[in-house]
Amino acid sequence: MTQATHEGIGQMAAPCTVKVRLRGQGGGSWGNQRFPHALAATVLAMQPSREEITKALGRVIDPELKKPVTELGMVRQVDVNGEHVAVTIALTVPGCPLRSSFEDQVRRELLPLAGVESVSLDFDVMSPEEKAALTTRLRGGVSQRSKGISVDRSTRVVAVASGKGGVGKSTLTANLAAAFARLGQRTGVLDADVYGHSIPHMLGVHQRPVVVDRMIVPPVRDELKLMSIGFFLEDNAPVMWRGPMLHKALEQFLSDVHWGELDMLLVDMPPGTGDVSISLGQLLPRAEAVVVTTPQPAAQQVAVRAAQMAAKTEMRLIGAVENMSYLVGTGDELFGSGGGEALAGELAVPLLGKVPLDPALREATDRGEPLVWERPEAEGARAIVQLAEAIAKTRREEGGFRPLPLAGARS
Repeated sequence: MTQATHEGIGQMAAPCTVKVRLRGQGGGSWGNQRFPHALAATVLAMQPSREEITKALGRVIDPELKKPVTELGMVRQVDVNGEHVAVTIALTVPGCPLRSSFEDQVRRELLPLAGVESVSLDFDVMSPEEKAALTTRLRGGVSQRSKGISVDRSTRVVAVASGKGGVGKSTLTANLAAAFARLGQRTGVLDADVYGHSIPHMLGVHQRPVVVDRMIVPPVRDELKLMSIGFFLEDNAPVMWRGPMLHKALEQFLSDVHWGELDMLLVDMPPGTGDVSISLGQLLPRAEAVVVTTPQPAAQQVAVRAAQMAAKTEMRLIGAVENMSYLVGTGDELFGSGGGEALAGELAVPLLGKVPLDPALREATDRGEPLVWERPEAEGARAIVQLAEAIAKTRREEGGFRPLPLAGARS
């Protein structure tokens, strides 16, 4: 990676740069003109120092990679011309949609410096060699892909699963992620529901991921990172993968995503126990699972199968969730009652929470706005935040994960 270049006074060859050089006791020179020593020293004192500019740019954070631009080697050049500082930043891709974030940050950090009256920012694009070096740096010096998802051991990976579609699993996952972010956790969401990907719409994320060399950088909304197979499909096209091809595609997809530093990664699993769920179970190391059901027995019974599959792929079951428990405002149990308790009892896990059927949740989701952000006082939003707090209180086993015993399962 080319080192970030910070050119100071007396070091730049560009014609727009002020150059000051002291000449013994007799004075100094500026271009081809001579000035008294005191004036040259005054001009020098008015200039911001190289160290001050470098330190200030170290507080400019890439909004997707979440690291300083100086650490990422993105600062191409800094020119100081009197009281004006011109900065050039090399982006990973041309036409980066987050350019305005860099502009705001550079001005915010440089304008308060003594001697700086104006700031300008230009953009360049990284070379292929710089991108490859950046990828290796972000992966901790390892250039090869690793099998399965790559996250730090301190990151909790929680798979949200269900036995069948239509129980509100994806809506819960999207709002749970927003709830964890609201609770101050660095959160990511992996939309792994390959055939029914919908999380980008629910979170209002339409920006595509950035591909740097062989590394995929997830788009970010309000500090929430998101990755979905839907980002790589055109015009809502269906996914038509099967068998070994499906497993290989998922493995490459998961291993190429760079999540950075996360406290919590939520995975929206596909419903049921098909090939996709089995492959994902094998590619999600140290994962825990939450199983979602609705109150009626039909949903509860098939949810047991999803839990058993999660356990067989060495996920640790941490609890059950009952969704659509009752209609807000009336308390009517439109789908019966008792399904959550029955599921938790059969799996020998706690019932982590009950989430009501709230029309406001559906309306907010259709607009791409998590209800827990848009209307945190809503009954459905409060229930989801309480569910996030309950999940956070469950403790992860040290030294790996052990599947919990399933009631009625054969040993």
